[in-house]
Amino acid sequence: MRIISRPTSEGEAAEHWALDAGAADIATLDIPPSAHRSRVFAIDIRFMVRATAAGAWQALSVELNGVREWSRRIDTHGQTDTLEYHCRRELDIGQALRVRALTQLGGAQRVRLLIEVEEQARP
Repeated sequence: MRIISRPTSEGEAAEHWALDAGAADIATLDIPPSAHRSRVFAIDIRFMVRATAAGAWQALSVELNGVREWSRRIDTHGQTDTLEYHCRRELDIGQALRVRALTQLGGAQRVRLLIEVEEQARP
């Protein structure tokens, strides 16, 4: 896991969290709560596969704090393909965030499962 901080316009450090799970079938990224401020995060999940047979397919399901947020199954196009999901989540003071990505596939090989979560400026 990689954590990167950068200053915000308010002088506090913005958070950037990343988890590269490699060829794992499940990835879980836990972001601890802040006791001092609410936060808004942009969440990006990428699942990359390599086709190994005709009729290959891949599936990605995303859970936020244990609740299914999104799920999709698609045919794999070409020798390699990527399935992505992007969303935003607002966290109140004291609220943690668990991002969990679950994958499935057929006729393909996992290449990379990546979760990135970046704090966004409040409007």
